[in-house]
Amino acid sequence: MERSSTTPGGSARREATRQKLYEAAVTLIAEQGFSATTVDEIAERAGVAKGTVYYNFASKSVLFEELLRHGVGLLTASLREAAEKTAGEGGGKVDALDAMIRAGLVFIDRYPAFTQLYVAELWRTNRAWQSTLMVVRQQAVAVVEGVLREGVADGELSEEIDVPLTAAALVGMVLVAALDWQSFQPERSLDDVHAALSRLLQGRVAGHR
Repeated sequence: MERSSTTPGGSARREATRQKLYEAAVTLIAEQGFSATTVDEIAERAGVAKGTVYYNFASKSVLFEELLRHGVGLLTASLREAAEKTAGEGGGKVDALDAMIRAGLVFIDRYPAFTQLYVAELWRTNRAWQSTLMVVRQQAVAVVEGVLREGVADGELSEEIDVPLTAAALVGMVLVAALDWQSFQPERSLDDVHAALSRLLQGRVAGHR
């Protein structure tokens, strides 16, 4: 996963190394599972020494926890940026939600292996990083909640909306639909998938306008 670093010298190099480790870990764990993946394999895939892994992360579990935090952080930032850009262009809250759906699809299309891991980990209850995962998940959902609450306050959206559940449903819709798209309907374009989800958002599933 890419993220630019503006820090100088050693900090920039360390960030670049951590990026390599994230990429290696997410690919290997997606291929063969967390338990079957070793630190040696992660180091080899990243092109670094095994000691470099432990220099940056105390253990494989810590590496994976930080990977989840990093990935969901990127998703959260992309959702927030989409909402802020729409607001800056004078769009409404439904427009912002639609832009966030597209941003989510773009993210998942760019990081499919991470998305698969993230969705799988959401359903596990015996992981050391479960509490961290719940925190970062809520950060992503909270961005959507904020737009929904503003829409209700502005009168653009119904006061009957259950904001927390609706936000979670929208995030879940994008995650599941995108994974289904990539796994079973890869011939469809991102624009096509976005258009279908946009119609769901705007309540036009049955053709009502």
